[in-house]
Amino acid sequence: MSKVRKIFKTEKPIIGMIHFMPLLGYKGHHGLDKILEAALRDLKALENGGADGIMVENNYDIPHKIFVNSETIVSMTYLANEIIKRTKLPVGISVLWNDYKTALSLAKVCGGKFIRVPVFVDNVRTQYGDVFGNPEDVLNFRKRISAADILLFTDIHVKHAKLLSEYSIQESAKKAIQRGSDGIIVTGKWTGDAPNLRDLALVRKTIGDSPIFIGSGADLKNIKDLTDYADGVIVGTSFKTGKNNIKNVNIRREVERIDKRKVIRFVREFRKAINKT
Repeated sequence: MSKVRKIFKTEKPIIGMIHFMPLLGYKGHHGLDKILEAALRDLKALENGGADGIMVENNYDIPHKIFVNSETIVSMTYLANEIIKRTKLPVGISVLWNDYKTALSLAKVCGGKFIRVPVFVDNVRTQYGDVFGNPEDVLNFRKRISAADILLFTDIHVKHAKLLSEYSIQESAKKAIQRGSDGIIVTGKWTGDAPNLRDLALVRKTIGDSPIFIGSGADLKNIKDLTDYADGVIVGTSFKTGKNNIKNVNIRREVERIDKRKVIRFVREFRKAINKT
């Protein structure tokens, strides 16, 4: 049984994002109880809509930090623990901007099954600072906290960043798998932007049967084309109520919630696409 199937009960999972409203210490924070209430509404919509897994993220903590402060760690620990207690779906952790140590620690303590690492083998420049990929450090930390069973889903040529390293997307994908990634995440250039199909084809050719996840921009219009190359999808924005505002990094406001009807429609079209019906 593959690692992905062992966690999600399918080789082709739909992972729904729960984006936490601003956490402790950030502008717009109105208490952890309110954040949890909103997150649980999103969880229910994703469960009832047919998602295969959940990932939680400090999406609205702007400006992000490469490694988060203690107040973020405490907030996310509380929220992740409450969510994991309330669902049978596998839950993953993403700590923006690239805090894999906090993500792995949270998953270990709270029962998370996987984490997202935006920068694993690449070097990138973000508006929050430069980030230099170091897969050995990620793996060594995971080993140090006895968390080998927690999967690493890692981005290549990640969105919202300027690539500093000179690896092609094929080279980055190959390096990531060789260095211990359990699944490659391919994104567009920004939130809501789908990956380039040519890039996806190149990554698929390079890494063979290793898992590829779409990390941004998957929707009803493009899912058939994306699943020609990708195994699974990570979806947040297109499941939400409201409209996009491309002037903001987070193109949907934090008050927008997951719409169960959108999840149901997406799940139906995704299943049709992967089964080629």
